[in-house]
Parts: sequence; structure tokens; C-alpha cells
Amino acid sequence: MNVELRHLRAIAAIGDEGTITGAAASLHVSQPALSRTLEQLEDRLGTRLVNRTTRQLSLTAAGHTLYERAHRILNELDDALSEVVAGRQPLRIGFTWAALGDHTVPLLQAWRAQHPELPVQLQRRSDPDTALRRGEIDAAIVRTSDAVESEVLSAVLFTERRLAAVSENSPLAERSVVRLADLADQLVALCASAGASVDLWSSGRQPRTFEAANVDEWLTTIALEEAVGVTAEATEHSHPHPGIRYIPLADASPVTVRLIWPRKRSHPSIPAFLLHVRHMANAAEPWLRKSPPVLSRGDLSDAWPHERNAPLP
Repeated sequence: MNVELRHLRAIAAIGDEGTITGAAASLHVSQPALSRTLEQLEDRLGTRLVNRTTRQLSLTAAGHTLYERAHRILNELDDALSEVVAGRQPLRIGFTWAALGDHTVPLLQAWRAQHPELPVQLQRRSDPDTALRRGEIDAAIVRTSDAVESEVLSAVLFTERRLAAVSENSPLAERSVVRLADLADQLVALCASAGASVDLWSSGRQPRTFEAANVDEWLTTIALEEAVGVTAEATEHSHPHPGIRYIPLADASPVTVRLIWPRKRSHPSIPAFLLHVRHMANAAEPWLRKSPPVLSRGDLSDAWPHERNAPLP
């Protein structure tokens, strides 16, 4: 098919920018030149990648597939070239909400002391799943259900208690513990990153909810006493707020904290990082609710053939 890197950079930029004008500017080429590159790519593949009208541009299904893969290929190339020049690249771990809470710094400090040759970088991402697919990060810390994509491996790190988040002026703020029923008659602010959903409440007792766009909106709405929230205990450390009180939820199921990474192209430091977190969990106080390390959608023999007989981290 004779597809070149310039073709992949073109579809990646068009998908990112949403316009030929913006994509051309980001690539430092003229609009006619970028349009010709796109037409050439479509001709070589024999399929339309972009729907173009005088007012709108959108990727076709085939275009979106190539757009995602192009990002991954280009990032892999950049990583490979950087590794040739500068040696092994850092393990980039994305997170969207609270990383590992107040244990993030001690864990990373211990890692640096024990593995100075294997740097780890934490990167806050609004959409770590997409960043993972594109190869922009190597793994992600998530607080989600058991379901993961077929191309992703997942290991349980530990579990956390759930907390209620209420305004300091709320009558609930004086309590040492609350129950889900105490929140059922109030408006509950949800956020995709907070590790909570309406499914926590039994059918017939589910509260009214609204979806906050981000953590700042979530915090402000709760502090203003317009809503209450439910979140993982790491939030109390990562997002303290003078107008909010975090209170343990007595009857809410715990939040599972997982590390996810691609089934293919896995960073060679992931096994060691998993072992490190598990060691910290076993040595720590109850802050890390000990959970059996579970790999889903595959096992170590799939991810690292040379570790086929190694114990699970």
C-alpha cells in the first residue's frame, strides 16, 4: 500500500484538530499540501477516511480506526528513537482523579530508592483510556468495574473505602459515619473519575443525580451545598477543600484500584512496578485494603513470555 509516515501524521493531525486548517498549521504545511496528502492516503487504501463538506469535517469509521492506530504507531516510533538516543524510557503511568492518594509520594520515593535505573512518571490525564490506546502512556491507575477492554490487561492493586463528601454546613457534616440511605433524598454529584455511580443504591432508593464535568466542578457544587458526593478515600488527600467534609460510608462497597496496560507493547518495567506496589500493600497499615492480585484479560505468560513461570505480582 506504500503508506508513509507523513500520511499517518496527516490523519492524526486532522483527527486532533477537526479541520484541515488547524491540522495544516500544527504540521507546518500548507492546506493544499495536506489535502493532497489525505487524498493520496485514501487512494492508496481504497477507502474514504474523512467526510468533508464546505462547513464540516468528520472521520469515517475507517478514518477513526486509522486515526487511533496512527497515534500509537507514531508514539511508538518516537519512544523507540528516544530509547536509542537516551536509553530506557520512563514508565509513564496516567491517572485522572487521585493516583494513589496520600501513599503516592511514599510509594514513588521507595521506588526511586530501589530502582534508580527505572524512572516512573505520573501523568494526570482526562482520558487515560484514550492515552493508553494511543501509546501516550504505558499504564494507567483506574477506579472502575471489573470490565476492561480485550486489548488491555488489568491487575488489582488494592481496594479503598468509599467516603461521602458533604458541605461543612450540612447537618451530615457532624457525623462520624453515614449510610447510603442518608444521601438518598439529596442530589448526588457524580463524576466519571470519582469511582461512584447510582448503582450503589438499591433499586427504588436511588437518588437524583447529575454528572459533574470535572473534579473542580464536583468540589464546588458540594461545597456550595447544592449536592453531596460519593468517592474513594484517596480523594480526601488529593482534593482537600475547606468547605467540604469527607465522612466514611458504612454500607458502601469498596472501590477497586487497578493498574491497566496494553496486552501488546507492554513496558518492561510493569512487572517490577506491580511487585513493588504489592510489597508496599503487604507491608503497609490498613490504608491498602489487601486484595489478591488478580490479572484479567490475560496473564503474565501472555504479557511477558520470559516471565511464564514467575509468581503473580
